[in-house]
Amino acid sequence: MDIGRKIAQKLANTKFGINAVQEKADLSVFKQRPSFRVLMGIILMVISYIIGLPVISMLGVIAYKYDLPLLFFAGAPALYVISHLVFLLGMYLAGANYAKVFFRWAVRRMIEKYG
Repeated sequence: MDIGRKIAQKLANTKFGINAVQEKADLSVFKQRPSFRVLMGIILMVISYIIGLPVISMLGVIAYKYDLPLLFFAGAPALYVISHLVFLLGMYLAGANYAKVFFRWAVRRMIEKYG
C-alpha cells in the first residue's frame, strides 16, 4: 500500500476530512476579489521574502567587499528576525481563511483520489 493511500484513509476518518468531502470543498473563494487587509498581508509576505535571502546575501557581499565582518555577523541575524516578523504580520493580516480553504480542498481531492 502506498503512502498516499494510507494518508488518504487516515484523513477520511477525521472530522476535517469527512466535512471536506461532504461539503464538496472547492476553491471558489479565490475567485473573489481579496479585501484590502488580505492584499496588504500578501504584500507584506512577499516583502519578507525579499528581505530574507536577497538582502542578507547583499549584506554579506558588502561586508566582504569592505572588510566589515561584524556588519554581516550582526546585521544578518537582525534582518532574518525582521524578515520573520514582517512575514508573521502579513500572515496575521491575510488571515487563515485562504489556507483553510486550500487545505480542505486538498484533503477532499486526496481522499477522492486515493480513498
